[in-house]
Amino acid sequence: MHPMLTIAVRAARNAGDIIQRSANKVSQLRVNQKNSHDFVSEVDFQAEQEIIHVIKQAYPDHAIMAEESGEHEGNEYLWIIDPLDGTTNFLHGFPQYAVSIGLKHKNKMALGVVYDPVQDELFTAERGGGAMLNNRRIRVSDRNNLQTALLGTGYPFRSEENVDEYLAMFRPLCVATSGIRRAGAAALDLAYVACGRLDGFWEIGLQPWDMAAGVLLIQEAGGVITDFAFNDKYMASGNLMTANPKIHQLMYKTVEPHLADHLKR
Repeated sequence: MHPMLTIAVRAARNAGDIIQRSANKVSQLRVNQKNSHDFVSEVDFQAEQEIIHVIKQAYPDHAIMAEESGEHEGNEYLWIIDPLDGTTNFLHGFPQYAVSIGLKHKNKMALGVVYDPVQDELFTAERGGGAMLNNRRIRVSDRNNLQTALLGTGYPFRSEENVDEYLAMFRPLCVATSGIRRAGAAALDLAYVACGRLDGFWEIGLQPWDMAAGVLLIQEAGGVITDFAFNDKYMASGNLMTANPKIHQLMYKTVEPHLADHLKR
């Protein structure tokens, strides 16, 4: 394992321990509302500070982009951190949340870690080195038709913006597939695409820390990721569609006639 990946794994596991120690006392936590339907707890901050502490101890010159504390200046290495993806789930005792840590080097994702502390599942990826789940190599599904495909998605929950555009995409995919799941933690959804539990996933309005680790997992597991213009600007736009190559093509063909013009740009 690359030394930087070792550090990322240590940071993710430490953060996961903090999260799980608080899982049975959620009612005692301080919780603030950042935006409509978007919450942050003291556990988010504690987990994030632990991740930053572990990284900075090993690599004090590296830059950091963290969901709660923002950007920390540094060199050409950039750590992209979501300390608790699925905070709303966590606050309700719904066991679908994760720690997500990605490392970008010279504008390319170099490694990614998604850790599910509930299931003790550790997803890791290194550029050019494949993707793993608990040290077992993983691949995207080999499904080649939508009729039997299971897709994941995320609703545009932070505001009413793009709700109509999202529903226009949802309906044809709902009709064409065997099912759609909205579990509420994009990092885990992406990890599930990487290991074949989901055949595909799409969402509007994600943030870089939601995607950074997951997109590398999928790429290293043989999947395809684009935005809704069928190019690679998803980290900037926040609009993402991913699956194995065949399912991705079928998903795009299904929704393309229903896409709003501004989502194609």
